[in-house]
Amino acid sequence: MQKEAYLQIAKEAALAAGKYLLSESVKAINIEQDKDIKLFADKNSEKIILDCLKSQYDIPVLTEESGELGTIGEGLYWIVDPIDGTYNYLKGLDLCCVSIALWEGTTPILGVIYEFKNDKLYTGIVGKGAWCNHERISTSQIDALGKASLATGFPVYRDYSDQSLVQFTESVKCFKKIRMFGTAATSITYVAAGKVDAYMEEDIMLWDVAAGVALVLAAGGAVVLEQGNKKWTRKTMCFANDRLKENYLNEILGNR
Repeated sequence: MQKEAYLQIAKEAALAAGKYLLSESVKAINIEQDKDIKLFADKNSEKIILDCLKSQYDIPVLTEESGELGTIGEGLYWIVDPIDGTYNYLKGLDLCCVSIALWEGTTPILGVIYEFKNDKLYTGIVGKGAWCNHERISTSQIDALGKASLATGFPVYRDYSDQSLVQFTESVKCFKKIRMFGTAATSITYVAAGKVDAYMEEDIMLWDVAAGVALVLAAGGAVVLEQGNKKWTRKTMCFANDRLKENYLNEILGNR
């Protein structure tokens, strides 16, 4: 597998979509339902990405806007989120990005996340390394929960019942600091870059986390993925290192 070639086309697609999103001045809402919001810019960004990817490789794609394009199975497939942090983008906040991953079955291969407002292009190949623009990045060495920071959020499909929210509070109060950035892809990328030490969300869509998961693994971190309550949702946990992961799992399992 020519991973570098796949990474290059993913980078080109992300940069092209980011350029469009920077130039888009009218952020018209396409769909607004319950806690979810979609812009016409989501669809336009997706088209730019798909045109770029398909110009080089005939590989199935799982994408937020169009769903499954081709047969998603044990082989290679792209996973695309044309804007992660759509609400941030709509409100003029800088924390939003383009997210593109390549997976093989359930195995992350590479990830590209472009913070287009900050012109930061995060790239990584699992087993080779991760970079921000041209500088190598790595996860932090913090392994004590009481010293670790956590990025989290409340995705559209999570359970908002009282019991679920109480369980959530119990599961995160062991961390030193908690941050919510409004974009899962950016949050996980910050784990890869050592800016935060852990990330977790329940029932988050796979396209929100796929590229970030690849980046964390490429940067030396650890990941736990579990099936969510819908086909493409996942309970996702990312940690700066295996020690932090084990400390967290032991803490939570030990309190049950």
